[in-house]
Amino acid sequence: MAEPVRLLVVCLGNICRSPMAEGALRRRLAEAGLDHVEVDSVGTSDWHVGNPPDPRAIATAARHGVDLSRLRARQLSDDDYTGFDWLLCADLQNLADVRSRRPAGASAGIALLTEWAGVKTGDGAIPDPYTGGDDHFEEVWQVVEAVARGAVRRLQAPRNGFDA
Repeated sequence: MAEPVRLLVVCLGNICRSPMAEGALRRRLAEAGLDHVEVDSVGTSDWHVGNPPDPRAIATAARHGVDLSRLRARQLSDDDYTGFDWLLCADLQNLADVRSRRPAGASAGIALLTEWAGVKTGDGAIPDPYTGGDDHFEEVWQVVEAVARGAVRRLQAPRNGFDA
């Protein structure tokens, strides 16, 4: 049995990018039989705590066969830094925020989600579709799908000193 791996996807509000990435990751990991990997998502802000993902995120994911409707936004907490193996950030500002909040004794690795998954996207950011239209949400879905496939490759790779 493989060692459990816990991944936490982080964006600003936890209603667009991170729940979309969570959904794509869960599906691709399940398809690959990587049952030892758990995925959750969170926001750095408290603006949307308790709310479901943006309706456009739900609709976009649904068009791709992924149900996000039961997810609820929550804010990053100190416990996340020890409860997860990796905090994987949607963009450089989230990365800076997560690093600046890192409490003493934190054990989680912190990285850009795209870089961690081996996906090239300019500055490494997953663009925030919140102020855009449906086409922006579809663009984000394509990025998080690529990230999910990259995550599967990373997690299936022989260890050889490579820390999942």
